Amino acid sequence: MIDWYMTVLKKYAVFEGRSRRSEYWYFALGSGIISMILTFIDGALFGLEGVGVLSNVYSLAVLVPGIAVAIRRMHDVGKSGWFILIPFYNLYLTVQDSQPGTNEYGPNPKNPEYDMTDHLVD
Repeated sequence: MIDWYMTVLKKYAVFEGRSRRSEYWYFALGSGIISMILTFIDGALFGLEGVGVLSNVYSLAVLVPGIAVAIRRMHDVGKSGWFILIPFYNLYLTVQDSQPGTNEYGPNPKNPEYDMTDHLVD
């Protein structure tokens, strides 16, 4: 899980290409866990007046990587990144399997060496 989380952070503002389901969902899980821990620490350190300081700073820090991985996830299922703005349908798309082979956004991240279009007969 930590590897997927760090992969997203390393691709901080990469909006092109494709991301696997596991990359997207492990980042979401990791971010949720970190945010809950920081919210708990906020409450313990600052009381009710300061609740949210650490978790809000963290949320701002991972905002761009979160948007970037969501856009790459849309690309993986063959959709434009703008589909992250459509409620509920974007959730449906994030759980879909990758488009096999290479699409207009790049090679399949599950198996980039194998391109199904290489084996098609004209």
